[in-house]
Amino acid sequence: MPTHRPARIGFLLSQLGAHASRRFDERVAEVGLTAQQAGVLRILGRQPGVSQRDLADRLGLVQSRMVALIDGLEHAGLVARTRSEADRRSYELTLTHAGGAKLRELRGIAEVHEAELAGSLATPQRDELFVLLSDLATSLGVDAEVHEGYRAAQGGETSGR
Repeated sequence: MPTHRPARIGFLLSQLGAHASRRFDERVAEVGLTAQQAGVLRILGRQPGVSQRDLADRLGLVQSRMVALIDGLEHAGLVARTRSEADRRSYELTLTHAGGAKLRELRGIAEVHEAELAGSLATPQRDELFVLLSDLATSLGVDAEVHEGYRAAQGGETSGR
């Protein structure tokens, strides 16, 4: 192990992030989704009934892009959009039965993805890396549930995690 290392943490994180995003994009494409669609399903699995407006705000998407994204998921039978009882101007989003099944499939994909990314590390190293990255994300104000690529990809395809 060298006694002096170049200060390249940001570069390495960027390289690893790009690699992880590219591989995740490839994996979810095999099941007919984009990473952005997979991210929406993941959030809806954790927050059923979230309003379309709140979801757009959280993802950093303009309303027109959010509508198109949900239209596609609804057309595929994965998401249901219903008028909110509390605010008739808003829509609440939930996973359909098929959406729940697709989310379970995505969880399996995520496990394979995680194993590929960190498979060369022993369990204690993986645990330590997770804690360190989580601490870093928190200190930088990064929402660990929402991939930054969603905000950048207003026009469509994006990278996932």
